[in-house]
Amino acid sequence: MAANNTPFLLLRGLMREQRHWGDFVTLLQQQHPDADIITLDIPGNGHLYQRESPKSIAGMTDALRQQLKAATPINLIALSMGGMIAIDWATRYPEEISALVLINTSVSRYAPFYWRLRWQNYCHFLTMLWQNPTQKEQTIVALTSNYHQDDAKLVDNWQHWRQQCPVSAKNAYHQIRASATFKSLQKPSQPLLILTSSADRLVDYRCSVRLHEAWESAFEQHLTAGHDLPLDAPLWVSQVIKKWLGSGAK
Repeated sequence: MAANNTPFLLLRGLMREQRHWGDFVTLLQQQHPDADIITLDIPGNGHLYQRESPKSIAGMTDALRQQLKAATPINLIALSMGGMIAIDWATRYPEEISALVLINTSVSRYAPFYWRLRWQNYCHFLTMLWQNPTQKEQTIVALTSNYHQDDAKLVDNWQHWRQQCPVSAKNAYHQIRASATFKSLQKPSQPLLILTSSADRLVDYRCSVRLHEAWESAFEQHLTAGHDLPLDAPLWVSQVIKKWLGSGAK
C-alpha cells in the first residue's frame, strides 16, 4: 500500500503538456493533501518545446527521470502515450515506482494498430496538417472529449498554449513513431490500476481491457467520458484512485 504522502507524478500524452491536466491536479491534491503532485513535460512539449523529442519511449523515460527532483518511489498517473512511458519506467527502474495508474493507454503486443488509433480518425489527422491553431485544437477536443466540444474557453486556452509552445513537425513525428512502435514484454511488478472510457472515440477501450486481462490488474471503466478521461471526469478519476490506494492498491 502506498503511503499517504507518496508523491504523485502525472504524465500526459502525445504532443500535450502539463497544463492540459487542468482541474484534475487540484482535485487529486484535495484527495491527497499530504502528497506532492508533480507534473513534467516531455522534451519537445510544453516549456521544453524547443528541445528535440526522444525517438523512443525509453528515451522519454530517461529524459523525465533527469527532470524529476522528488525522492522516489513515486506514484505514477499517466494518460495515453504517458502510460507507455510509465510502463517502461516501472519495468526498467522498478525501485522508483510505488504504484501505477494507466489511463486509456495501449501496447502493441496486446492490441492491433487500428484499435490503438481508431481507423475512423485517420482523415481527421490528415486534415489537421493544413488547419490553423484554433482549428487544430477544436479537432483535438472533438476527438478526445465527449463533454467539452462546445467549450470555447477551453479551445481558446489550448490554442494559446499551442502558440506559446508549438510542437514542431519533427517532434510530433518522433512521438507518434515512438508510440506506434512501443512494445512491453514484461508486466510491471508494482500495484497497477487501469482506467478506461468505453465511449473513447480516439483509442478503442478494448486496448485497456486486453491489458487488464493480460496483467490481471485492478480495473475501472467509465461509461460516457472520452479519451481525455481526466478532462471529462476528473472527480471520478481522483476518487477511484483514492479508493484504490486506500484499499491497499493490489
